[in-house]
Amino acid sequence: MDIVTLAEVAGNLNAIGYGIAAIGPGIGLGIVIGKTIEGTARQPEMSSRLQTLMFIGVAFVEILALLGLVAGFIFQ
Repeated sequence: MDIVTLAEVAGNLNAIGYGIAAIGPGIGLGIVIGKTIEGTARQPEMSSRLQTLMFIGVAFVEILALLGLVAGFIFQ
């Protein structure tokens, strides 16, 4: 009975850990997108270049979020 209980607790801790780890990429996305909007408002002629750089930054932030999800499944 104790082994089953410990497995359930470990599974719940993994879910809570990923939920907490998802806060970082969420903050990162907010900063990246917000600064891109701010830069576009300041210099509209650079909007296409800023948008390209923003998508590269968003891709890196999302990779970190997915890595956290995968790590939660691996170390379960």
